Amino acid sequence: MDLLLWITTGFMLIGLVVLVSMKKGMESKVAFIKANMEDEENLSKAKSVIWWIWGTTAWG
Repeated sequence: MDLLLWITTGFMLIGLVVLVSMKKGMESKVAFIKANMEDEENLSKAKSVIWWIWGTTAWG
């Protein structure tokens, strides 16, 4: 039982660290998309931001 608690806590902490470390990059991608609304490159950046939001929602 004690091992399961440590595994669960570790999973949550690792997920939180990954979330916080990726947050700044996603904010810069959103700012780039807002600044360049007409650019074709925005589609791939927007998809990565959307997948990041889905992933963080599923993890939470």
